[in-house]
Amino acid sequence: MNVALLISGGVDSSVALRLLQQQGHQVTAFYLKIWLEDELSFLGECPWEEDLSFVRAVCEQAGVPLEVISFQKEYWDSVVADIVDQIRQGLTPNPDILCNQRVKFGAFYAYIDMIYRAQNPDKLFDKIATGHYAQVTERDGIFYLKQSPDVIKDQTYFLSRLNQKQLARALFPIGHLKKAEVRDLAEQFNLLNKKRKDSQGICFLGKLKFSEFVKYHMGEKQGDIVEFETGKKLGTHQGVWFYTIGQRQGIGLSGGPWYIVDKNSSENSIFVSRSYHTADKGRDIVSIGLCHWISGYRPLADIMVKLRHGSHIYQATVQQQTKAGDSLIIKLPYNDQGIAAGQYAVFYEKDVCLGGGVITRL
Repeated sequence: MNVALLISGGVDSSVALRLLQQQGHQVTAFYLKIWLEDELSFLGECPWEEDLSFVRAVCEQAGVPLEVISFQKEYWDSVVADIVDQIRQGLTPNPDILCNQRVKFGAFYAYIDMIYRAQNPDKLFDKIATGHYAQVTERDGIFYLKQSPDVIKDQTYFLSRLNQKQLARALFPIGHLKKAEVRDLAEQFNLLNKKRKDSQGICFLGKLKFSEFVKYHMGEKQGDIVEFETGKKLGTHQGVWFYTIGQRQGIGLSGGPWYIVDKNSSENSIFVSRSYHTADKGRDIVSIGLCHWISGYRPLADIMVKLRHGSHIYQATVQQQTKAGDSLIIKLPYNDQGIAAGQYAVFYEKDVCLGGGVITRL
C-alpha cells in the first residue's frame, strides 16, 4: 500500500516506519510543524529543532522521502483556541485527545487528500500510520479500536474520539507490541534515535511547560488558598487556572502534603486538604456529556471506564442516560478524588475501546 506516516523524531514512530518498510509498503513520512511561534519565542531556542534533526536522520537512513509541513494554524484553530477557552471556564482539558481527533486524523487526512494530492496527482495514500500503541480490527464492515498489549503505554484513551471513517484508514504498526519490544527493534534496526527518551509533553508545546502556556494566555491573578475543612485562608495563588483537582505539587504551602480538592473559578479560589481520601470529598457519581461511541455500540447497565490515561480502569454502573446515549451518569465502585470537569471518561468492553465523553460535573 501507499502509506503516509506521521513521524515525530521519537523511537515509536521511527520503528513504525521500518516495520512498514519490512512489510513491503511504499512509505512517505510527514513531520507536522505544530509548535506555537508566539509562545515559544521567549524560550531562546526552538525545542522542535532536535525532533526534526532526528526525523531527517531516520528518514535518510531508511531511504524514505520526508515532507515537512506547517500545521500551526490548524492546531490553533482546531485545538489550542478550544483549550484556552476551556481553561478560562475553569475546566481541565485534554489537548492530546483533541489533537488526534481534529488534526492528526482530521486536518491531516484532508491535507493529503486535497492539497498534497493536487501537487502530486499520482499519490493516493491508502493508510495513515502513526506510532500509537493501539490496534484496529474490522468485522462486518465495522472498525473497532483495540488496546495495545502494553497496558502502561496503551494510547486508546487518547484515540477515543476517532470515528469510523478515521479508523478505517488508520494504521498502527507497533500497536501489537510492548514498549520493550519496540526498544529491541530500534536496536535491531540500529536507529539513530534508539536511545532517545520518550516525550512526556503535550503535543503542540514541545518542551514548553503547560503552566507557561497557561500564563502566556491567561496571565496571573491573585486568589485565596482555602483549607477545605475549616474555610481558613492559608495563602494566596496566582490564578485558579493553574490548578486541577487532585494536584499535589506546586501549591506552595508548608506542613503538607496538601492536595487540591476543589476550586471556585468565579471567585478565583482553590480549596486544599491534607486528608485527601476522606468521605466528605467523595467522587463516585460522574456526569458525562458529549459521548461518542466509536462503533455505535454502548452498554446499557455496566461499563468499564478510564478517567485518565493509564492502566487503572473501573467497573462502573450506568445510572441514567439519554435515549441517544450522548450523555450519561455513572456510579463508580469507590471514590476517585482526582477527577475534574473537562477531563475525559473513556469506555471499554474487555480490550475494545467503545468511545468516550467529557466529564461535565461530579
